[in-house]
Amino acid sequence: MKRRPSTPLRAAFVALCVVCLVPAFLALTVRPAAADNLSPAQRKGSGLPLPRFASLKSDEVNVRTGPGSRYPVDWVFHRKLMPVEIVAEYENWRKIRDWQGASGWVYQGLLSGKRGFIVASKGADLHRTPALSAEIVAKLEPDVMGEIRSCSGDWCRVSAPGVSGWIERTKIWGVYKSEPIN
Repeated sequence: MKRRPSTPLRAAFVALCVVCLVPAFLALTVRPAAADNLSPAQRKGSGLPLPRFASLKSDEVNVRTGPGSRYPVDWVFHRKLMPVEIVAEYENWRKIRDWQGASGWVYQGLLSGKRGFIVASKGADLHRTPALSAEIVAKLEPDVMGEIRSCSGDWCRVSAPGVSGWIERTKIWGVYKSEPIN
């Protein structure tokens, strides 16, 4: 049997098939199984309002340069319950910002809906009741963290290690100016 010499048109066609079909085939076969279990809402994000506050669920949270495990770790948080602000979402990844303004991407499973606070600047007085004239039960130093129990008006009821009481909303980072928390 005689072989036909390959023509430039036939070679171009074969090259086009290889360039177009092989990546398409690989995309179908290499697709992660976990992607099949995602609802359309999870692919786009949670649908919750942005920005919003959350807190770190673990003592060690990798912050990445982009929304996925293929992106390099930029730094690691080592403070469980530290408040963070979620400013963007991509599938199961959340772009967060900390109280000092640093931002990066974390996996949503490492975040908690518990509301935390941090005393961000000068120290803050913790009062027995929500009034400046109320007894001061503790003086919280900068960088002290705790959990927000509720907020109403200019005051938030909080708990910090070994103490609880009321603190002026403007003295902490982790809650918006007029956001009610029940």
